[in-house]
Amino acid sequence: MIAVLLEKAIPSPPVTVLQVAYLRHSFSAHPQRLLASWLEQRDARKVIPRLPLVSFLLSGITCWGNLGSDCLRKRSSQVISWMGRGCWSILQTTVLFLYPQDLYTAPDSCKGRCEEPYNEEDECHCNAECERYQNCCEDYYTYCSSEGFSSSRDAITDGDLLHISEQLYEADHNKAKPTDIIINPQHRLSPDHTGDQEDHSPEPLYKYVNEKLFSKPTYASFIKLLDNYQRATGREEDITAEELKEQDNFLKEVMKTELMKKLFTFLHKKNRYSSEQEFVTDLKEMWFGLYSRGNGEQDSSGFEHVFSGEVKKGKVTGFHNWIRFYLLEKQGLIDYFSHSYDGPWNTYPDVLGIQFSWDGFYKEVGSAFIGCSPEFEFGLYTLCFIARPGRACHLSLGGHSLSIQTYTWTKSTYGNGRKYIATAYVISS
Repeated sequence: MIAVLLEKAIPSPPVTVLQVAYLRHSFSAHPQRLLASWLEQRDARKVIPRLPLVSFLLSGITCWGNLGSDCLRKRSSQVISWMGRGCWSILQTTVLFLYPQDLYTAPDSCKGRCEEPYNEEDECHCNAECERYQNCCEDYYTYCSSEGFSSSRDAITDGDLLHISEQLYEADHNKAKPTDIIINPQHRLSPDHTGDQEDHSPEPLYKYVNEKLFSKPTYASFIKLLDNYQRATGREEDITAEELKEQDNFLKEVMKTELMKKLFTFLHKKNRYSSEQEFVTDLKEMWFGLYSRGNGEQDSSGFEHVFSGEVKKGKVTGFHNWIRFYLLEKQGLIDYFSHSYDGPWNTYPDVLGIQFSWDGFYKEVGSAFIGCSPEFEFGLYTLCFIARPGRACHLSLGGHSLSIQTYTWTKSTYGNGRKYIATAYVISS
């Protein structure tokens, strides 16, 4: 009698061709997407409406009762092994019809996907390991905040970021002294006019730089890396054995500094790395690993984009380093136009948001630390990429607020699905 009432009260909804296509496209790599292959083998528009929904409900209740009320919140692979694929498929069908919005979960979202097992075909991930591998979906913290690092002692909280960034700021012993650099910012431009491409400053930005700074090991090893790249995207990078050694030497030198040792200690305590060697190996991949910003050519890396700068579609992209800017300006290859932001610091490092032309190619807003050591920038960007990939990372430097934005490269990965750095830069203070 109950079955008859349910069958009459709850008509079975049809499955449209669009829903089947979406299942095939967006659910192909996930356990709940097992339905796709079943629907492919049948004319779902004919089969599903003819099956009374009560059959799905009763089967689902049976599965639920056998496993306990929390069965659906556990990993899908575990559920499948407990109940069998047939029962799981029926239960999943029931859930999808009761909650049709689940059909439309975006492939780059964690909605409905928390603790889903890793699959290399996914655009991003929602399991407890995604923070370690920097491949979480951007809304991971919204939908999965009760899982993984974000609810344990391993979580990197906003307070942690404020504290460790102040520690790194104090540990930057290789930064420029106030007398080491004299800049001439000249014209300050309204943010509304940064796209005008007008030169408002007749003089160079840098009036003086004490180049003895560049003899320090981290500076010298950093500068050697800057001529290893072709700035135009779409051209394959040919990294030589000597250039690979230069990468290793830079990492070796920065890891000698108190600043990077503090960063590793912090990340080690947060269970991100088990050893310094693991940390260094990951730094090399995330920063120097090549990927394609063009049509398949291995033409870019996080380091090249952020520190050396690139040209894509006639515009400067990346290029957020003061040393690189100074050296090119000194050679006459950079024409400084104006600045649209000047940070509150009265010593170094400071922050400027600048407009300039690089050998005829325009950069609308190039935010950069001024006067910091290479390890300081490298360390802060690494911290934010690991702790807040794809989001604003709120820090504190010398008592002043500052935020860094990072983005992950989503089109290719390394290791067990880890993401390369696409870019990192200062966005506010």
